[in-house]
Parts: sequence; structure tokens; C-alpha cells
Amino acid sequence: MDALLDATLRLAAPLLLAALGELIVERAGVVNVGIEGMMLCGAFAAFAASVVSGHPAVGVCAGVAAACAMGALFAVFAVLRRADQIVVGTAINLLALGATGLGLRAMFPDAAPAAPTVSEWRVPGLADLPLLGPSLFHQTPFTYAALVLAALCAAFLARTRAGLRLRAVGDAARAADAEGVLVQRVRVVAVLAGASLAGLAGAALPLAQSNGFTEGMTAGRGFIALAIVIFGRWSAFGVTAAALFFGAATAFQFRLQARGLDVPYPLALALPYVVTLAVLAVAGGRARAPEDLGRPYRRESK
Repeated sequence: MDALLDATLRLAAPLLLAALGELIVERAGVVNVGIEGMMLCGAFAAFAASVVSGHPAVGVCAGVAAACAMGALFAVFAVLRRADQIVVGTAINLLALGATGLGLRAMFPDAAPAAPTVSEWRVPGLADLPLLGPSLFHQTPFTYAALVLAALCAAFLARTRAGLRLRAVGDAARAADAEGVLVQRVRVVAVLAGASLAGLAGAALPLAQSNGFTEGMTAGRGFIALAIVIFGRWSAFGVTAAALFFGAATAFQFRLQARGLDVPYPLALALPYVVTLAVLAVAGGRARAPEDLGRPYRRESK
């Protein structure tokens, strides 16, 4: 049980980070389908920078910066130029897949080396607690960051004036504009913040869950993050619970394979994605999205 909980938290951390970023973006009224590509760029930049520098902290910064750059590109077309958000996001995903594959071959033509990884942090005293202590308080910094950021995101959206403006832009952009809120600016900042969290989520993959990079290593985690936001009903606590649920599904898949049960490997591998589709089918129709989600905003001339 301890091993399953430990694996759940480790696997849920990048999903939660990416989903929190998408939550901020969608509460501002923007659908960022390009989160998968931003995570992939963050993963590659974190891997390459950590290999070159020898320090995983440099890799984390590089991963966030690379994803933020992709977020800026998305914001220019989807927010400022009011292009179709789904089309722009899809283009970002294709660009990231091609660019990271090309970059991997250009930097490491023979074989990609192992990257330095982020060490686990053990909280003195708390890690010795019976039952949950070893699992909850002996994790990588990405897990702690994800849980802390979830609490901060909940407080930001519910308790701050900036969070109120963000939610107003997503629910009624024209009314928010009439009250003096700069809709475009809020949406651009939200996209950049969401992209930064996606980059942090991507950096967790090569620096905490493995010590290397492979093409397309995000393997649909960005799309699962989109499903988590819907399943979590656009709330930070709901998103946290949903991310833990998907992390548990992935951990359970690995446990099935480790136990040597007579389950076909492709079927076990598909389990998290089957769960994603099932959750969307059940919860998607009942969830209430922000009213102006996905609608480009054009300010009327006075």
C-alpha cells in the first residue's frame, strides 16, 4: 500500500502541475490544447540544459523558460490575433514534437546521455510517521511544489482581487472590460503562467521520473491534464483530487505489470487513457465550464 501511494504521488505531480496551469488558462477563457507541446519542450530543454550544465536546477529553469516561450507564441496568435485556439494549440503540439526530435538528434547524434536527476527531499520527523509518513514526506521537490501550488492556486482564485479579475474575464469578458479589466492582458498573463507550469511539469519527467529524454516522452500527459481540469470542475481542489486519481490509475498499471499478471501489455499501458475517456464521457457533460471559454474577445470601439 505504501508503495502504491508513493508511486501515485510521484506520477500525479507532473499531471497536477500541468493541470493547474491549464486551470488558470481556462478560468481566463482560453483553451490551451498546446499544453502537450509545451510540456514536451519543457522536458527537452530541462534534459539538455541539465546534461550540459551538470545541474538539474539549471534544467528546471530552462524547461520553464522554453515552455514559456511556446506560451508566448500561443498567446500572440490565439489571444492577440484572435486565431482559433484549437488550431493554434494543435500547431504548437506539432511544432514541439518536430523541434524536440530535431534538437535531440542535433545535440546527441549518437546516443543521449543520462541526465542528473533531482534528489528526493526527506522531511525530518514527518517521514518517520507510521503508515503515510514515508510516502508523503519522502518525495521529490516536484511533488511538494505541486501540492503547495495547488493550495496557492485555490487561494488565488477565491481570495484575491487578481483572481476575481481572472475569473471575471473567463465568465463574462465584455462585462469585465466594462469594469475596466484589461481582458487581453489578463489572458496573455494567464497563458504565460499556465505555460510556465506546463514547463515545470515537463521538467519533472526527465529529472525526477527518468534520467533521459525520448521523442514524445510526454505520451499524452498534456491531454490528460485537459481532462483533469474538466473532471475537477475548474476548481483547484477538484483538479488536485482528479490528478491523484489519474496518478493512481497509472501507478496501478505499473503494479499490474510488476506482479506478472496475465494482462496483455498494450492493455495495461492503455489503462490511464481508457480511464481518461471514461471520465470525460461521464463527467464532461455535467461540468460547467466558464461562460466565455474558447471565445476570442474583440473590444468594441467607442
